[in-house]
Amino acid sequence: MMKSLSTLFQVPASKTPPAISATFRFSTLAVAGATQNCKTQTKPTPKRRSAKPTKNVPPIPILTPTTPLIFRSSEKGLFLVHNFFPVVFKILQSAAGSLRGFIFFLTNGFSSLRHSFLSVVLVPIGFGTEEMEAVIMIDVLRRAGANVTVASVEEQLEVEASGGTRLVADAFISACSNETFDLVALPGGMPGSTRLRDCEILQNITKRQADAKRLYAAICAAPAVTLLPWGLLRRKQTTCHPAFMDKLPTFWAVKSNLQVSGELTTSRGPGTSFEFAVSLVEQLFGESAAKEICDSMLLNIADDNSRKEEFDEVSWSLGHAPEVLIPVANGSEEIEVVTIVDILRRAKANVTVASVEKSLQILASSGTKIIADKTISDAVDSVYDLIVLPGGALGSERLHKSKILKTLLKEQQSAGRMFGAICSSPAILHKQGLLKDKRATAHPSVINKLNSAVNTARVVIDGKLITGKGLATATDFALAIVSKLFGHARARSVAEGLVFEYPR
Repeated sequence: MMKSLSTLFQVPASKTPPAISATFRFSTLAVAGATQNCKTQTKPTPKRRSAKPTKNVPPIPILTPTTPLIFRSSEKGLFLVHNFFPVVFKILQSAAGSLRGFIFFLTNGFSSLRHSFLSVVLVPIGFGTEEMEAVIMIDVLRRAGANVTVASVEEQLEVEASGGTRLVADAFISACSNETFDLVALPGGMPGSTRLRDCEILQNITKRQADAKRLYAAICAAPAVTLLPWGLLRRKQTTCHPAFMDKLPTFWAVKSNLQVSGELTTSRGPGTSFEFAVSLVEQLFGESAAKEICDSMLLNIADDNSRKEEFDEVSWSLGHAPEVLIPVANGSEEIEVVTIVDILRRAKANVTVASVEKSLQILASSGTKIIADKTISDAVDSVYDLIVLPGGALGSERLHKSKILKTLLKEQQSAGRMFGAICSSPAILHKQGLLKDKRATAHPSVINKLNSAVNTARVVIDGKLITGKGLATATDFALAIVSKLFGHARARSVAEGLVFEYPR
């Protein structure tokens, strides 16, 4: 029987296993896009091969013996490559899944390895899908070793989520119609949940999943808006976002953050997404795997540390809607990018996501493809009230190498404007001399590189600098920014919409 997550989240951090180095070299290939209708989608016709990459293909890092790819339990090391011809990509995806399974075996034993090879997960997305819910699920499940396919129910792979973040799916839903999945997990969001509901192919996949007594799950609006009309909540205790609770059958509705009822798991919103995703990991891989995920995602640190510490308090209030720049790169941590962007936009800040790569599309650290609003060279002409660097080991290094971003950060500090970083990126600020005489925090793997580190809080504010530990603390980090820019009441209001516990 699965143990409660309240017990699970209190386990002490496990010992970090030794790192494993792996080196890969890929050739650059490209694949042209296709458009299809969800109800009539057929598998895309293979395109003629060309040795010449298209202009929109992002640069794929070539990892040589001098730049090894390090796999650790506490950080992502698998930088997935998705820009290949379909057949080649399927081979690489299978190999990557096997490699993740092997690594998982070394840290979690034979039992977890057996499950990781078998666990195939479908996460469908559509226009208006809640990006935090989708990305947190995808990231957490991939960390655990699952082979996750992100499938678009739209006529194109690119999907604009409810908060304006543009995600790129791995496949069309039609390509998944004959596949067997160990888990089908539906993110919420509006109108995303209705887009999923109206997709006949997805409906058939999910009904087949339920009939076979395999795992299926939904969060936020999806239980009420998507699963209920499909008849997949019968005799199942169910929860969902508070705004949709009245649509659930009264006798079976449960006001809890997480509800597991047989093969069905439901949850409430973006603020409960980690708990939801860890529950799915436990059901797929077992309790030890879930504990490992809690440690690597800093969920235990989130419980042990104070929410926020502030030094040299100054006002961040502005007489206009804040202009915020979020630079991103290949290898940026997708949970941090999406969480910060989504929450700041909910608070009505004007957020610009800028790629430091040559293309707008970046490949995040767990393989999520995100399309930025503009390149960093196009963003340089504007003045920003706040610049925030997301983390990710590879992404942080690529941000550090951007001369344009380095100039922007120095100008930001000299002009007395706000700036910050989360996860591994505070170490980048330190390298650039931007943390002098400032107290800061960072991911446990890099915090010892800071001179005046504060290790007792999830978020540290010193004057007009803000830093955070990262991953599971990203919501606290983003809400702390909202509180400084707009006041505590605004932060509290945003937290309620997320279904995230926040102090009154």
